[in-house]
Amino acid sequence: RMHPADLGPVLASLRPDEIRTIVEMLFRQRRAASTLRELPPELLPQIFAAVPDERLAGVFARLEIDDRVELVNALPEERRDDVLALMPDEKSEELRKAERYRPGSAGQVMTTSFLALDAKMTAQEAIDSIRGAAERTDSILYLYVVDDEQRLLGVVPIRRLVPASPDTPVSELMVRAPVSTTVEADQEEVAQLVARYDLLAIPVTDVDGTMVGVITVDDVIDVITEEATEDMYHLAGLSEADRVFTSARLSFRKRLPWMMLNLVAISAAAAVVGLFEPTLERVIALAAFLPVVAGMGGNSGIQSLTIVTRAIALGEIEFSTGLRAMGKELGVSAGIGACTGVLAGLVAWLWQGSAYLGLVLFTALLVTMGVAGLLGAGVPLLLKALRQDPALGSGVIVTTVTDAFGFFTFLGIATLMLERIA
Repeated sequence: RMHPADLGPVLASLRPDEIRTIVEMLFRQRRAASTLRELPPELLPQIFAAVPDERLAGVFARLEIDDRVELVNALPEERRDDVLALMPDEKSEELRKAERYRPGSAGQVMTTSFLALDAKMTAQEAIDSIRGAAERTDSILYLYVVDDEQRLLGVVPIRRLVPASPDTPVSELMVRAPVSTTVEADQEEVAQLVARYDLLAIPVTDVDGTMVGVITVDDVIDVITEEATEDMYHLAGLSEADRVFTSARLSFRKRLPWMMLNLVAISAAAAVVGLFEPTLERVIALAAFLPVVAGMGGNSGIQSLTIVTRAIALGEIEFSTGLRAMGKELGVSAGIGACTGVLAGLVAWLWQGSAYLGLVLFTALLVTMGVAGLLGAGVPLLLKALRQDPALGSGVIVTTVTDAFGFFTFLGIATLMLERIA
């Protein structure tokens, strides 16, 4: 009786033999297909291992093409061809067509199940078409009007169709030149279009304007979740295969290389401190304030980085407007650096009894946090201009450079004022 979306956490807590029992029950209740498409990706290998090829082929054949593509891609390579060979020919052909589109494109996430009306139809004929298509189409959100060549002409909202006179041509009811996308468009751009225009579905056309599918709002939510996860993971240096139910061995293998890279980067910042050993030997109190400079600068950089990365992901900012964003982040971060620098400087003065030490700390925080804000805004914009994922490596770049610059600024200024501090 549980909803398919609620079964994921339950299955994750079961033993393999218990999972096989549950999967067998789902097949008997004819709920296997609806459940598989709702499960977290990291659980699929266990489920697939409990299901023979023939049954998997039958389940895949009942799925919409977008769900079918996702599940087939999750199959182990050694089983994929065998399962596809057991599927009906028309379903396999649909799959082959969908796999021609590049991963992450609209063509890979669209469904080919939609209702298209001839431009010469009347309102009554359109309503009759809806009744006839109700069984073979899961959800009818919009009615799309096409010409004889299946080129998209317009869209008829159902709320316009129902009260219309029965003999009204649908060409008079349709919204002309509707918002649409192409099969090669990036799925993130499609999600932005749906969110911007408050759509329930968006039509997908080929290069010549022929309508080939639709992307519904539930698919868009999946895309937004996927893209948000990708950006979040990249900022933290994680692989998308590393999820909460992923095995500890796989998580270890995925995280270790990035942490090794992080160790090298942090060592570079530590090397900067090594340049000022004589200064630290004369004023050991300076060492107590190094974490303050590094922590405040790193946090400031990450704040700016998060703001700008989000703006890029949502299409709110382009490289052309990036200079204004960088200027704003520089000003905000420097202002915060000045305020926190005054407080930290007073603490250093009262604690160590040296006004010059407080002045050094104030200046270091002001400069470091300002530069951190500039880097946090500039690095993702630069990666975007280079056609790279703005989140990929931004976190480690910003924090490493900020730490090294902060140490250099703080200890450099302290070296210049060493006699007065000492």
